Amino acid sequence: MTSQTIPVEPFDLVVFGATGDLSERKLLPALYQRERAGQFSEPTRIIGSSRSELSDDQFRAFAREAIGTHVAKEDIEEDDLARFLERLFYVPADGSSGKGFDTLKKKIGDSSHVRAFYLAVAPGIFGSIVDKIDRHGLATPASRIIVEKPIGRSLETAREVNETIGRVFDETRVFRIDHYLGKETVQNLMALRFANALYEPLWNSAHVDHVQITVAESVGLEGRADYYDKAGALRDMVQNHILQLLCLMAMEAPASLDADAVRDEKLKVLRALKPIDPLNAEKLTVRGQYRSGASEGGAVKGYTDELASGASDTETFVAVKAEIENWRWAGVPFYLRTGKRLAARVSEIVIEFKPIPHSIFGEQAGRVFANQLVIRLQPDEGVKQWLMIKDPGPGGMRLRHVPLDMSFAQAFDVRNPDAYERLIMDVIRGNQTLFMRRDEVEAAWRWIDPIVAAWEERSQNVQGYTAGTWGPSAAIALIERDGRTWHESV
Repeated sequence: MTSQTIPVEPFDLVVFGATGDLSERKLLPALYQRERAGQFSEPTRIIGSSRSELSDDQFRAFAREAIGTHVAKEDIEEDDLARFLERLFYVPADGSSGKGFDTLKKKIGDSSHVRAFYLAVAPGIFGSIVDKIDRHGLATPASRIIVEKPIGRSLETAREVNETIGRVFDETRVFRIDHYLGKETVQNLMALRFANALYEPLWNSAHVDHVQITVAESVGLEGRADYYDKAGALRDMVQNHILQLLCLMAMEAPASLDADAVRDEKLKVLRALKPIDPLNAEKLTVRGQYRSGASEGGAVKGYTDELASGASDTETFVAVKAEIENWRWAGVPFYLRTGKRLAARVSEIVIEFKPIPHSIFGEQAGRVFANQLVIRLQPDEGVKQWLMIKDPGPGGMRLRHVPLDMSFAQAFDVRNPDAYERLIMDVIRGNQTLFMRRDEVEAAWRWIDPIVAAWEERSQNVQGYTAGTWGPSAAIALIERDGRTWHESV
């Protein structure tokens, strides 16, 4: 099977923080891949901006090196790369002082094309840059703004960020990006649920025993110590990525794929989450912090060893038992976990169905396992439906637990685009379906804030775990005291 690439209308994309890590590792490689796929129409321009004093040619050299480092060699074609580099321009500008914004305005000119501003910068200067965009007349009716997480670090601060952006850009022009929602398998979760009649009758508390969502990283801080130590795993991963996955998995069928129809249903899930407070936080949550150990074939330091201060109570691992208080999901636990320096890099959703009510097979047939649907987001994106079948051959009935396995890499004869490729093109199209609406962000913080407060009130300290393992033993106890276990393939 193959996929079709549909070109987008000409646009101007201004990337603030164009010489930073996100731009180098993700944005420039993603934009090059869209050039290579033939998705840009003329005269599309990409204008980088940061405080660094670079010329156009120096920025193009930076982009060439970034693409050479972060794009597979077989995907680099000199003609495509040369054409892409010709689209790149650079204007030094300071988001705090406003220096350079007049030059940026002249560079953009009076084009009526779609104009997108990407804030690939620290959240602390979102407001300042938005103010400068407004003050220098850069925002037009065809302008959009792309904002990276985190959107605040609490409900109060998220509201402040949203208010600041909202004074210049109305909600229809704000794109709060969560790259997890751009992953092929995440969108296929919607196709799996709503384009097939097979699962919908079973997608409820009458047939689902529990759900697991795991987002595991094998890396440590990777130069993000300043940000991460102020955020922690709960704010960094659960508040956005994991809750968004939970929403897509648990929401009701929207009336259409219209952006607001989808986001209305996600919002209902967030509002139905059972609160976690000081009375139940210790039972329903686990905080962990990695210690020294072995990861990815070598010895690694503990979390506090990577900090300049040498001491911290910030969690690098969190596990949560969540519940959704509505008719569809009442009584079904959702086990969420995420962490750094875990045994492997893997993100997946596991829907475990209830066991059969009675086995007609004797002991000699072996154990009858419950059916599972496993949706893997990374690596090796795909879907597995675990079933019980008869082991082939004579000698009586022997049962085996095997998967019906659909790997995207094997099923489709195309390269699997990076999430940023899809999301940036959706911004240009004006499609907000895969982006968080303001009330979604605030509803997520409304559930997260009491957990943070409960940890502080009850002094729920972090539990150590060895780097290269699956987190603290308390995370295993969290699920096993309910008679369940974390998915074995993880």
